[in-house]
Amino acid sequence: MNLDLRVPMGLMFLLVGVILFAYGLVPHAADFYAKSLDINVNRDWGAVLAVFGLTMYIFGIRSQRRIAAKANTAPTTTTPRRGH
Repeated sequence: MNLDLRVPMGLMFLLVGVILFAYGLVPHAADFYAKSLDINVNRDWGAVLAVFGLTMYIFGIRSQRRIAAKANTAPTTTTPRRGH
């Protein structure tokens, strides 16, 4: 099993980022963002987490495909190797 750790971590960050981004899009009262200098921190960091998660997921999938391609093209020997 060649599971790259970037795949489940990327999915986790992507899911949390999408949830946080969606929560940031919901309109709130004006005093909700007054403490953060009128910056929608939930939307901004949700987008950052989603992009980071998507990047990790893509690199993990690419790595798994590259390993699978190498395993399929590796020459197979019919005689067992002996010695060093």
